[in-house]
Amino acid sequence: MIALFWFVFWAGLSLLVAAAGVTLYARRTQGIMARGPRVDDDVIARIIDHGEIFFEDDEPLDLDEIDEEEQRFWSDSWDEPTDPT
Repeated sequence: MIALFWFVFWAGLSLLVAAAGVTLYARRTQGIMARGPRVDDDVIARIIDHGEIFFEDDEPLDLDEIDEEEQRFWSDSWDEPTDPT
């Protein structure tokens, strides 16, 4: 009876590990594919013609907004630690 328990235990644990591995692989693959290829035929032609390539960022950073968020973060009051005694 105890042998059946260990068999079921290890089989279940193996299935959980396999499911976690498949899920992790799927998430990593989906994350890589979501970015999409940045180099296509037009870009390759531009590299051949001009010898260089330049990609613009999707959105430039708003430094004023970043500074305001930083100031707001540091100005928040923090709870003081309680004394355990």
